[in-house]
Amino acid sequence: MKRVIKVSQAWIAAFVLGALLTGCGGGGSSGSASTQSGETSSPERSAVLSWSAPLTRVNGESIPMGELDRYVIRYGQDADELNEEVVVTNAQAEAEMSYEVGGLDAGTWYFTIQVQDINGLISEPSDVVSKSIRS
Repeated sequence: MKRVIKVSQAWIAAFVLGALLTGCGGGGSSGSASTQSGETSSPERSAVLSWSAPLTRVNGESIPMGELDRYVIRYGQDADELNEEVVVTNAQAEAEMSYEVGGLDAGTWYFTIQVQDINGLISEPSDVVSKSIRS
C-alpha cells in the first residue's frame, strides 16, 4: 500500500472536533458540536470554534504533537460549498485550540476543520457544525 494512501486512511476520523460556537445571535448545532447563544453588545457577529488535537490516527498509531503543523478551518453559508478558509498555524503549540471567526452576516454558517501534519498530509474534514446568526 502506498504511504500516501495509508496515511490518508489513518487520518480519517482521527481528528475530533469538539466545536463550541458562540457569539452574537442565536445558535444551532449539528454533528458533535454544542452551541451556546446569547445577545452581546458587540456589533461583530462571530463564532468561536474550540477543538482538541488528535492523539492517534484511525489505525491506532500515535500522533506526536510535534508532527502537527496547522489546522484549516473552512466555512460558508452552504454546507456543501464551504468557500471561506482560515489557516491556524503552530498546531503543535497546544493540545486545546480555539479560533474566533468574526464578521459573519446574518444567517446560518457551517464549519469544518482539518489538521495538516509537517509532511503536508491533511486529514479528512471533521463533521460539519453550524451556527445561526440573527440579524
